[in-house]
Amino acid sequence: MSIERKVKLIEGLFEQLDSKIFTFQNKTKLQCISGCGQCCNNPTMEASPLEFLPLAFHLFLTGKAETTLKELQSKQNPSICHIYNPLNIVDYASGQCSNYKYRGLICRLFGYAASRDKYGKERLVTCKIIKENQQGIYQDTVEAINNGLYVPMFTDYYMQLAQIDFKLGNMIVPINKALKLAIEEVLQYYVYRPFPGGLETVA
Repeated sequence: MSIERKVKLIEGLFEQLDSKIFTFQNKTKLQCISGCGQCCNNPTMEASPLEFLPLAFHLFLTGKAETTLKELQSKQNPSICHIYNPLNIVDYASGQCSNYKYRGLICRLFGYAASRDKYGKERLVTCKIIKENQQGIYQDTVEAINNGLYVPMFTDYYMQLAQIDFKLGNMIVPINKALKLAIEEVLQYYVYRPFPGGLETVA
């Protein structure tokens, strides 16, 4: 399967998920705090290379893939997501995603999706800040899920992602390594292939 085809399938999956999360947010009123980047600078955050393939492809199309790869290799804080843009170098907890449109699957799911516990019960996976600052809404959301409210499931979406590319979709690594591997996948793919869509690379 071509890179272009994989990217279109991933973006289709993301659009479907974004629609589900939008509905979930409207029904529950659960929202991230504006300007909060706590989960974005979590050094333990992991992802698959496949979920960053759309970003890697976009960087390739705009002539930024090789530069970004070099930045990742020389990054001073290798554990902090490369596309996270903190407000300042002192307060890393406040900021925003610099490439929100192309953020990964984990970034879309976290806060508004659930996993199953050992008893098979759906458990909302969200952050301490939401739990503490939106206690009433959080408890109402948990109760609504227990009463049958639809919530996106981590496993469902990662399984769908892996169906696009089993190897890249099942490789879970630190988030910056995932982006690095995605960029390398795109660059390697086009070494002996014409630029996609008959376009020329951006200088």
